[in-house]
Amino acid sequence: MAKILVIEDEFAISQVLKAYLKKVGYDVEQCFNGRQAMELFKDHQPDLVLLDIMLPEKNGWLILKEIRAVSACPVIMLTALSDVNYRLEGFHQGADDYIAKPFIADEVVARIKAVLRRSESKNETTVKKQFGQLEIDMQAHQVVLNGQEIVLTPRDLSVLLFLAEHPNQTFTRDQLIEQVWGWEYEGSDRAVDLAVKRLRKALVNWDESEGEIKTLRGLGYQLSVHKK
Repeated sequence: MAKILVIEDEFAISQVLKAYLKKVGYDVEQCFNGRQAMELFKDHQPDLVLLDIMLPEKNGWLILKEIRAVSACPVIMLTALSDVNYRLEGFHQGADDYIAKPFIADEVVARIKAVLRRSESKNETTVKKQFGQLEIDMQAHQVVLNGQEIVLTPRDLSVLLFLAEHPNQTFTRDQLIEQVWGWEYEGSDRAVDLAVKRLRKALVNWDESEGEIKTLRGLGYQLSVHKK
């Protein structure tokens, strides 16, 4: 039973979400202000967080940043702010999905299921990919660079795993969205660019002589590595 932490200050909305999520079998914990969010997150160790942006005492952006500093737990942002720039900001900071209010509870459930599916193992083999000092464990979903583990969000990790499974092959944004985000994704394809930007930042110490995430203008992205 997956554990969902709902961080939402509007009691009625939080209760509706709790009812729907418990109905489909999730274990639900609630938080109604930003100050208590991280304490509850650490205590309950949820499998996914529904996080409102406009919260009292501490906003959702700060909470997302704090979560990402310690965990790759999937986070779906909830907000009445419908401007696309807020969506891009959420993805840029490591959110896994974004739902604007008002929303249909069934849609929230569907998106939670989709995000949890993506965060689960997509590859049940025990293969470890080694690209110089970059080691990617395809089963454990662990990334180690120069002997140090790199913590990535589930979405960014899924992008890296897919590219690592197909080194030196180029994929368009649409292909990456289909493979990683899923066919139900309706957001901007700039989410791919932001994921790649974050991956490059995380792998900044990867020696370019061993490989890199390369942009092929007009074609897409690839994990470019030297063949031995």
